[in-house]
Amino acid sequence: MTATRLGALADADAPLHALAERLLALAEAGLPAMYLPGERTFVFTRAGTIAPDGTRRLEQRGTSTRYAAITALGARFLPEERQRALFGGRTAEEFTGLLVEGLPGVDNLGDAALIAWAAAETGHPKLSDALARVAELDDHARPQYTVEAAWVLSALAAARGTVDVEGRIVAARARLLAARTGDSPLFPHATGPGLVAGYRSHVACFADQTYPLQALARLHASGDDPEALEAADACAARICALQGDGGQWWWHYDARHGSVVEGYPVYSVHQHAMAPTALFDLADAGGTDFGAHIRRGLRWMTEVPELAGPAGTPREPMIREGFGVTWRKVYRGDPMKAVRAARGLSTRVAPHARLTPLDRLFRPLSVDRECRPYEFGWLLFAWLGGPQR
Repeated sequence: MTATRLGALADADAPLHALAERLLALAEAGLPAMYLPGERTFVFTRAGTIAPDGTRRLEQRGTSTRYAAITALGARFLPEERQRALFGGRTAEEFTGLLVEGLPGVDNLGDAALIAWAAAETGHPKLSDALARVAELDDHARPQYTVEAAWVLSALAAARGTVDVEGRIVAARARLLAARTGDSPLFPHATGPGLVAGYRSHVACFADQTYPLQALARLHASGDDPEALEAADACAARICALQGDGGQWWWHYDARHGSVVEGYPVYSVHQHAMAPTALFDLADAGGTDFGAHIRRGLRWMTEVPELAGPAGTPREPMIREGFGVTWRKVYRGDPMKAVRAARGLSTRVAPHARLTPLDRLFRPLSVDRECRPYEFGWLLFAWLGGPQR
């Protein structure tokens, strides 16, 4: 499928194909610097700092099991010798084994689901153990964050050809589909009340859309489920209809009405990886082909209209090969995320309120100079992955 995704992009837009290849090369070059051999995991982020002499450098901060699992999911598509360059001499399957061994100490449902998903995709022999840990952490009597519920379903769909998970798939599928409000095609931030404060319970983010639509598409691909595919298609159609003129995938939505609450920040990972990942999986499962929207979003990575200078090129590029990163996002720089808060509150009672003066007061001119491993993991997954059938 590698040739199909990249080949189709080459046929549709040669410069964008070159951009995708450039980003894939950057992912392979940048990920080894995010790996911590002594801890056998990945950093949480590499953040740009400025030294007293004015030079810029990248500082490693924290660790992330979640990002490590996502990196394994993407890197498994690379040739074995190139996988080893990312994981301290291990293949993606061998590194997934380390994650599976550490599952007894994992208390987060999303982290465990991603590890189980990676175990299923790499054919790890302890897949059943990984799924058992997910089951221990997944209390269906309580609401879960939508992203994590989607990862549970993706893991189960990936495992169903190896382990009997049909009963669990029924429950995970029903939970995700039932989370939607009324006739809205969008998904909320949580699968039920209690996790999100009431005044912002209607606000959902971009990840709350891409991961469920991906999970439902992959569910259909693993065993015919037209209702799941229809839900995935409807969600994708709505976020594509709302895509910005410059290809922006907006950040916050009103899950009740399928409208945008606040567009910024615009994240690089959404543009080059998360939207392509979900929309490719949808098309591979037999859903609508949103290739034009994928290309429009990818183009943002070099055009970045928010930062356009006099000549039309960005005043600061988002792709920084010299540092081995893509900068994380473009945002407003408003104190305490004031625009997001104001629009979240106002749309609670007036769904289409825009508070347009805020756009003039707080323009999206700031750049978040950091990069996280999952950004490159999903990039590899998106462009090197393939169909499930």
